[in-house]
Amino acid sequence: MKRLILALATTVLAACAGHAPDNMKGTLDGEVFYLQRMALPPTATLKVTLQDVSLADAPAQTLASESGPIKGQVPLPFHLTYDQQQVKPGHTYAVSARIEVDGKLLLISTERYTVDLTLEDKPRVKIRVNPAN
Repeated sequence: MKRLILALATTVLAACAGHAPDNMKGTLDGEVFYLQRMALPPTATLKVTLQDVSLADAPAQTLASESGPIKGQVPLPFHLTYDQQQVKPGHTYAVSARIEVDGKLLLISTERYTVDLTLEDKPRVKIRVNPAN
């Protein structure tokens, strides 16, 4: 009986470990835009990523990512939700964006868009994407 209870408790804890409680979630909103005068094809997809870019000699750690088909034209809104417990004091965080058509890169952000995740009210982020070629 004790083993059964222990097994159930372990399963419940493992299931909860992957999800942050609502009060520990942070959000970041913004929009992606480009200056070229062109309409995006209906198969275009947008991917926006929030990463910890603190370490120059290690790959960036992804905190949140949103990807999906584009509805409408620019500006393209995005909403990222991340686990606030992953935010570390003194670290640097940045968002990036890319637009693909049929798996091929069309537009990508070429500048660093640093965000301060310690702020209670974060300003909306405006990410400019440029042609990939």
